[in-house]
Amino acid sequence: MEYRQIIYQPGRVARIILNRPKYLNAQSLIMREEMDDAFARAAADDEVGVVILSGAGNSFSAGHDIGTPEDVADRNSRGLRKDRLGRYRDMRSSCLENTMRWRNVPKPTIAMVHGYCIFGGWMFAAAMDLVFAAEDALFLPSHFQYFSTPWDIGPKKAKEILFEHRFITAWEAYEYGFVNRVFPKKKLEEETLTYANRVADNYILDPFRVRTVKFSINHMMDTMGFTPALEAAYQSYCVMMGLEERQAPSVAQGGVSRTPVALKNLELSQPWLEARRSEAK
Repeated sequence: MEYRQIIYQPGRVARIILNRPKYLNAQSLIMREEMDDAFARAAADDEVGVVILSGAGNSFSAGHDIGTPEDVADRNSRGLRKDRLGRYRDMRSSCLENTMRWRNVPKPTIAMVHGYCIFGGWMFAAAMDLVFAAEDALFLPSHFQYFSTPWDIGPKKAKEILFEHRFITAWEAYEYGFVNRVFPKKKLEEETLTYANRVADNYILDPFRVRTVKFSINHMMDTMGFTPALEAAYQSYCVMMGLEERQAPSVAQGGVSRTPVALKNLELSQPWLEARRSEAK
């Protein structure tokens, strides 16, 4: 496959780079299909020990594409079905089934996040085994198609954040268990690659052991109900959205993710966040 919206760099530490910086790496159907192909390539390549997912430009990903000219033209050319069942199937394929495949890639995966990580961006990061973030990263979860948020940060915290609808800072995400390590923005790539190379050494030396570790941990989550919960949450998402065509809010209004509201709520939460930090010291 020829890649137009991602960059794939093979190697001991393979890189998948979202490459729509003009749109803050908004996630089109083309991008997700190219990612699916790249993850499959990395999984099949015996020389690859780790896969890093990152975004070009100023942000990891601002979420789903809500109507860029390229995406509109592509959707029209595909002749996608607009009835409820057709929309249900297409969205399930492009937003749940593929994300679950990336979660189960039999090699260690790392999301390297900077800038905005909104809605679909959270989905991408959540599907990776680890999340390394720059200090400037801002995360915005929601009840989306791959609804792993209660598993990512815990049910009580998920309710708190989703009820309020606000961004989470990188250090908050670290505290809640979604982010593994936080670095200054200028050091993020260097530190992520350094760690990834150590893991790649382990994988190349004994791939079966590392693959088994990942399988066993994912299987543990599945026996606790992870995959059935996400399957059920997708049905709930479809009920919530109605699967009817609707006009999304404009980019100037923050799109579906209503980013101005989330930023305002983060600002309003600062007194509590600062008080908590003071107590922690």
